[in-house]
Amino acid sequence: MHASSVQQDAPPASDTVNIRACAPGVGPCFDAAVMPEGYLWWYVDALSDDGQHGITLIAQLGSCFSPYYAKARRRGNSDPLEHNSLNVALYGVHKRWCMTERGRSALRRDATRLEIGPSSLTWDGNCLTIQIEEITVPLPSRLRGTVRVYPQTLAGQPYQLDQGGRHYWAPIAPRAHVEVAFERPALRWSGSGYLDSNWGIEPLEKAFQRWEWSRAMLKDGGAAILYDVTQREGQRPPLGLRFNSNGEAEYFDAPPHVTLPKTGWLMRRGTRADLHQGASVAETLEDTPFYTRSVLKTHLLGEPVTAMHESVCLDRFSAPWVQRLLPFRIPRARG
Repeated sequence: MHASSVQQDAPPASDTVNIRACAPGVGPCFDAAVMPEGYLWWYVDALSDDGQHGITLIAQLGSCFSPYYAKARRRGNSDPLEHNSLNVALYGVHKRWCMTERGRSALRRDATRLEIGPSSLTWDGNCLTIQIEEITVPLPSRLRGTVRVYPQTLAGQPYQLDQGGRHYWAPIAPRAHVEVAFERPALRWSGSGYLDSNWGIEPLEKAFQRWEWSRAMLKDGGAAILYDVTQREGQRPPLGLRFNSNGEAEYFDAPPHVTLPKTGWLMRRGTRADLHQGASVAETLEDTPFYTRSVLKTHLLGEPVTAMHESVCLDRFSAPWVQRLLPFRIPRARG
């Protein structure tokens, strides 16, 4: 591992890509611009201390995986703010999933607050509070609750993901304490979590074939994150970052690739782990035709870790048969 200035991967000084979805050391900025054909999201995940529950939440402007947005772009309508959603996935006994898309009329935002329909995200400088009021699919039920994310480390420096400088990622809180309290279903737990943001000025599938991402907590109070993308043009080495308990980042050389078992949808999965240590899937949380989320038991930076992991295949996402399936998982609200 070697220390390095994180500035080298910051966005260049260009108005077209200098979209600040967060401020380093400060937190999320919900009034950031979203470019035509582009996207912007804030992502949270957490696992309960007892290992029985988990959650992911993604507040999306210009929803990347929306079939309606993809169709609108093909017709020449590239307004991202007509396609917004709060994706919530609960894991464990009370498994639930929702992702209702809403248009401009349901979107309200300023620097510290984002409202998408009846749900909202609010940042007060110390805590991100997410109020959830949604309807699940495929079986309709009410999803109502509050998630609070307390960063234990605040970072926020952006990193370039692609060769052309059109896609960026910023780990806002590499490590956080998360409190989950739902009325429907009745559910309450706390655990460790994570907060980041991604943005870009073109569709993801235009730049990438696939990616593998994972984050793991380290015993010294820090976190390790791996981002491994396969581009359509050019190559960038896998990004390995170690964050200390103060949110300061060091690059480390990504360890060897490890192939993981395919999912029920035959999605490829892989990660990187210390030499001669390997990795295994402890639990598959989500299995879809183009996207999978898993909990891994792996080894990074000389220690055993539990990692949240995702695999995304944009070639699968773009396939006509997948596009036809998506409206059943992503309804669009009227109005």
